Amino acid sequence: MRAALLLLAALALSACVTRPPAAPSAALPYEQRRAGLQSLPTFSLEARVAAAVGSEGFNVSLAWTQQGERSTLDLRAPLGFGAAHVVNDAQGLQVEAGQGQRYAGASARDELTRRLGFEPPLQSLRYWLLGVPDPASAAAETLSVDGLSLLAIEQGGWQIQISDYARYGNTALGASLPRRLSLQRDGVRVKLVIDQWTLP
Repeated sequence: MRAALLLLAALALSACVTRPPAAPSAALPYEQRRAGLQSLPTFSLEARVAAAVGSEGFNVSLAWTQQGERSTLDLRAPLGFGAAHVVNDAQGLQVEAGQGQRYAGASARDELTRRLGFEPPLQSLRYWLLGVPDPASAAAETLSVDGLSLLAIEQGGWQIQISDYARYGNTALGASLPRRLSLQRDGVRVKLVIDQWTLP
């Protein structure tokens, strides 16, 4: 049963493509765009997520909004996980569950970890989603042969692979952004398909 659920999760991410991605186009090489992406003040995205921890897996839809240092996530899933509203900012982590329960600080982190099965790297994930490493710590980067895109990051014990880029917007920063990412660490595997980006 667990294997079937994981197979369905993988099929959902590979089959539910509403449109083929546009060919990536970056006006500047990655090395010249990295700092601008790392300092991007606001963005939002809609994504589908399939995660597995050992033999347990689940699917969830994700709406992420970044406003300065404030990350706001809305997580929705049909079974088991339920829904959660997550805010991570200078005041700390806050989680509101689907039934209205509210958690803050350490209890919020415990609740989110209980629901996901692992502690998500929220502080760094805001950068990885944009296709750049978190500037707060050391990272190993692997670039495409033409130097236009980042293909992989190793940071904080996580391995991040970016397997697909698509064109969003016409600016140098938004010309090419990740569409498919995978994250892996210590038996945790997460795949994201980003369906929509909104840039300033």
